[in-house]
Amino acid sequence: MSSLLLEQLPELLTIDAKPYAYSFPPKKTALLIIDMQRDFLLPTGFGEIQGGDLKMVQESIAPTKKLLEACRAVGLTIFHTREGHTPDLSDMPSSKVERQPALPGNTQHSFVIGDKATMGRLLTRGEYGHDIIDELAPYPGEVVIDKPGKGSFWNTAIMHKLKSHGITHLLVSGVTTECCFATSIREANDRGFECCGIEEATAGYNAEFKSSSLDMIHWSQGLFGFVANLQPLIDAFEPYTNPLKAATDSLSPPLTPTVWDGDLRIPALQEAYKNGLSPVAVISSLYKTIDAYEKSNTGVWIHLVPKDQALAAAEALAAAYPNKAKLPALFGVPFSIKDSLDIAGLPTTTACPPLSFIATTSSPVYDSCISHGALLIGKTNLDQLATGLTGCRSPYGMPHSVFNPDYISGGSSSGNAVTVGANLCTFSIATDTAGSGRVPSGFNGVVGYKPTRGLLSTVGLTPACLSLDCIAIIAKTVSDARKVWSLCESYDARDRYAKWPMGFERHVNSIGAAASKFKFGIPPPEALSVCSPIYRSKFYEAVAALQAIGGELKPIDWSPFDKAGRLLYDGTFVSERLASLPDDFLEKNRQNLHPVILQLFEAVVARNSTAVQAYRDIQAKALYTREAENVFGYSGEGVDVVIVPTTPTHWKTEQVLADPIKKNSILGEFTHFGNILDLCAVATPAGTYKVSELSGNESDQGELPFSITFLGGTRLDAETLEIARRFQEAGSK
Repeated sequence: MSSLLLEQLPELLTIDAKPYAYSFPPKKTALLIIDMQRDFLLPTGFGEIQGGDLKMVQESIAPTKKLLEACRAVGLTIFHTREGHTPDLSDMPSSKVERQPALPGNTQHSFVIGDKATMGRLLTRGEYGHDIIDELAPYPGEVVIDKPGKGSFWNTAIMHKLKSHGITHLLVSGVTTECCFATSIREANDRGFECCGIEEATAGYNAEFKSSSLDMIHWSQGLFGFVANLQPLIDAFEPYTNPLKAATDSLSPPLTPTVWDGDLRIPALQEAYKNGLSPVAVISSLYKTIDAYEKSNTGVWIHLVPKDQALAAAEALAAAYPNKAKLPALFGVPFSIKDSLDIAGLPTTTACPPLSFIATTSSPVYDSCISHGALLIGKTNLDQLATGLTGCRSPYGMPHSVFNPDYISGGSSSGNAVTVGANLCTFSIATDTAGSGRVPSGFNGVVGYKPTRGLLSTVGLTPACLSLDCIAIIAKTVSDARKVWSLCESYDARDRYAKWPMGFERHVNSIGAAASKFKFGIPPPEALSVCSPIYRSKFYEAVAALQAIGGELKPIDWSPFDKAGRLLYDGTFVSERLASLPDDFLEKNRQNLHPVILQLFEAVVARNSTAVQAYRDIQAKALYTREAENVFGYSGEGVDVVIVPTTPTHWKTEQVLADPIKKNSILGEFTHFGNILDLCAVATPAGTYKVSELSGNESDQGELPFSITFLGGTRLDAETLEIARRFQEAGSK
């Protein structure tokens, strides 16, 4: 859960605990509720069959509910776990089912996991008994982790999910104290999390076991963590509890409609909706802004949802969720999507009319946004066939930067970045193959996040280069981009390049000096020489700002980044631009292609690349990727992130039109290698500068945005996003 109220809490709260006071940052703290399932807490469940004293474990229900309500009230992130197995029991070790019945002379019971009981098969996912009790049922947006073992971290995505939410501290409750509760705390401790168990909100089947288990957590100066009572935590939250909480629990609308202040950030919208704002009011206001903006910056949209349809969707959403305390995570959040991604019933054009078709199914990332309550505003313009970084290659028009009408918007996700930068929506689903989500974000003063390839499904995307394509998320803030990513991320077996989120996970540094330190590298001076003077100056300002928030600048080997960038267009990989099109596409559609796109495609054909050349490039890609992995190595020599200018400069539209291919190529100097090397990347605003400082003409008025990009190794998205978030938030203070 993201909450505006959470942002207003102190940086650090402290409560009495054993062995000494427990301090935690609310923004980076989650409540972890362990296994409050019917099978463990209700009659005829697995716990009672095992001989457990239900009265004892049930004593934890009321305190856990009180704890949960308090954490929800201040906006803490909530995690729930459920122990259980897949219906075919393939994820269950044989020892787990064989050991207890094998006890000589066993007369207690003969039931084992998977056997049929009154609440369904015991500890089996999908069964009634496996789910969480009604009193503690998860709200929309709260994370539920299904685990096959006693601990929460083995063979689950919890480590990844905690890090993707920026969590370093855990308040832990649930059952049973001697088993899953204690095991999960010890697992979390090994991974660097700072944990505090809440005594009244945990219980076991044996009073002595509970006492001993809690004592073992905090013994030896807090070897495994902390233990605290519930009331000190409630007291710490009380001054900050939302005074309108009672109203949000009501099903009745406020007598006076809430007035929207225009803040489109996700936490601000969430708070406003809970306080009575209607999504209808937001959509109505946005369409006035969109109508007015279209007059000054045309070519942003390819398909704008008709206003009456958008209002009807907002009305239906409000009716579906009358309880303001239980809104989905993206309730009423307006978004746009690139017109190379499918939405059922709408045309997908990829800014190339001959390829246009009506989609019959929607892309998974769109479906995910809608399922979490987001509201579609429209499909955006792009460089034709997602080929280009300028925003000047579409038959549907050329949007410009939201900062200055003379300067390009960037591409290929041009309309995406403009819709966010111009406050026409909260976030946008874009794509990024060679920088398409990063470059326009930099030119419009917003965040462009390209996840590790394969973490967001590309099913339903018209390919540009299939093996390199990524979904990208464009938003005002890193936190909003991270929120959308955490909700949309899932493994999709239909995507041939999909990755499981559960890669090797690095530990977290939750306390002490190391919690604010990170190591970063930058390109050498000769690589930065391509930048305009003001861009070099702004970049070094950003480096100093990174050092001020705890960054340690370290030398790196720049060669794999440089060589991989050259490989994309100087090698055979550019041929993949044609590989996804029909063999006769170019001959049949020359007259329908943008002149620059046609010129590029003809150049690819003229190269007559051979299979031998292609294999050499594939081998070179593997070598450069391995060398880049060493730069981000999990070692004293590795860095956490590499920082680059998002682009070397910002061109005027007339400059690009005069020399479209060369100007486009220069823009990709620090983006082209990203997908070749399978990196994640976050383009982040880094201040503004005067237009005259770029143009050299003192009469030029206004400002333009500057942007840097944080690059991280494959699956190091959480770490990279966190550093980018810190940089952005430090710059806004």
